[in-house]
Amino acid sequence: MIFSFLLLFLLGLFTYSIVQRSVANVTRTPVWLLWLVMMTPAFIWTAWILVNGENAQMPLLLQIVPFVACPILYYLLIQWGRPAQPATATPPKPNPELPIAPTDKRPTLRPIDKEEEAALQNCFPWSVYYLQNVEYRPQALICRGQLRTSPEVAYQTICENVEAQFGDRFLVVFQEGLNGKPFFALVPNPQAQAKPERSLMRPGLAIGLLIATLFTTTLAGGIIAGITDEQLQNTPSLLATGLPYALALMAILGVHEFSHYLAARSYHIRATLPYFIPVPPAGFFPFGTFGAFIQMRSPVPNRKALFDVGLAGPIGGFVVTLPLLLWGLAHSTPTPLSEDSSLLNFSSFSPFNSLLLTLLSKLALGDELTATSALELHPVAVAGCLGLVVTALNLMPVGQLDGGHVVHAMFGQRVGAVIGQVSRLLVLALSFKVQEYLLWAILLFFIPVVDEPALNDVSDLDDRRDLLGLLALSLLVIIVLPAPQTVTQVLF
Repeated sequence: MIFSFLLLFLLGLFTYSIVQRSVANVTRTPVWLLWLVMMTPAFIWTAWILVNGENAQMPLLLQIVPFVACPILYYLLIQWGRPAQPATATPPKPNPELPIAPTDKRPTLRPIDKEEEAALQNCFPWSVYYLQNVEYRPQALICRGQLRTSPEVAYQTICENVEAQFGDRFLVVFQEGLNGKPFFALVPNPQAQAKPERSLMRPGLAIGLLIATLFTTTLAGGIIAGITDEQLQNTPSLLATGLPYALALMAILGVHEFSHYLAARSYHIRATLPYFIPVPPAGFFPFGTFGAFIQMRSPVPNRKALFDVGLAGPIGGFVVTLPLLLWGLAHSTPTPLSEDSSLLNFSSFSPFNSLLLTLLSKLALGDELTATSALELHPVAVAGCLGLVVTALNLMPVGQLDGGHVVHAMFGQRVGAVIGQVSRLLVLALSFKVQEYLLWAILLFFIPVVDEPALNDVSDLDDRRDLLGLLALSLLVIIVLPAPQTVTQVLF
């Protein structure tokens, strides 16, 4: 129960940060009230689970009504609190097409003078991009016109011309407009105005978190292996029992994040080293870590880079997960399937709620696994299953998750946002059949569906990347979908 409140507290902090950054400047409605509305579904569902238990079936209306009603109320409160426009003035309207600046504190754009405006006009050759008008916005100059060549050539040409005229004063953003026509936006370059900061690497912090997480995951591995606190106190050397789980899980998470890091560096994107998040094992979260992350501190140059950086992590992590999971499953023990068997019960694990886990379990155990079997998982198999969870959750095509980056790069920002919204509803529908996915549905509900644009957000991907993206989404499907009855009949 203590961990339930801890998880709810962390979710509340995350939600408050999102609300404050996204709407605090566009509405007078108190941030705390908007936060309360956003958190209401989590409060309701957590209270119900605490009262009735994790295995109790939540009523359908209790799942759907808060999920639908709270976003509507949230939107109405934002609109209610928007400041009225004065009748005698027409201030610039906020532009939903504009990108989010790479830093929280956006520099104010200095209006360009007549001489600079003429220079700006010269940055747009008529044979490349015929400039028709320039709109002055608080955070950008919007340059609209007609594209007369390929997006790659246009973006490269305009970037070189703007840099020649203005140096590093502006970042040049190329986006699809709401009318389908691409436009350029010149936004202040925060890196040109920011003070020199300390190294992004911070190897001391990264190494310290790595060591701490190795300890907490080793402790978690010992608990998963059945070592009690009393045994550990009497024989501290038993802690080594948890090392196989710890090393397997940290290898999966580490390769996932280092794949992101190396892909980002290959495109000259400034990124931090991976930071692991240690958590003492407790309650129903005995895993020893909340995962790992990196931060990118400079804009993504184009959709190809967005795709490569986004996909590198899940693919790298999955490549490590697969052999570890097969080895762990081969050393797991089949047990009779019971009412307590589920994806979260590692002493009576049911692989049939995932098509991929069903196939891998049958491949690893052969005839030992039957249609009425559950598994007592080896600790390495637990780490492998968590690796699949990390892969699947990150491949969800929602917002700034890796899968959100992938569909954004493949289909564009607006279509990617639509796919994200549909995906959230599909996961909610899937949670009616597999209750373990309810937490996923809640988490996805709090993630904005709109991903930040790349600098060149117009140029399409090549066919090879489109194929890789479809294969990655197919991997997501076979991980999260339960095994169809036709498949289980053939296998068993």
